[in-house]
Amino acid sequence: MKILTLILSILAIVLIGFNVTKINFSAPFENESMVAMITIFASLCAIVLLQILTVSKKIDQKSKNKN
Repeated sequence: MKILTLILSILAIVLIGFNVTKINFSAPFENESMVAMITIFASLCAIVLLQILTVSKKIDQKSKNKN
């Protein structure tokens, strides 16, 4: 599970980096720039969800160790 989470996080970071290059900073809310901004936001959401999953798994492991 750790490897899958790491791979998906790296993929999301690469997508963010790629889409930052696609943004037209003089008109960020038009055409291709808007698609790039939506993809950046979606990638950030994916990273947050993966971090929540990681913390959830750690909490689960600690609760199993207590019992």
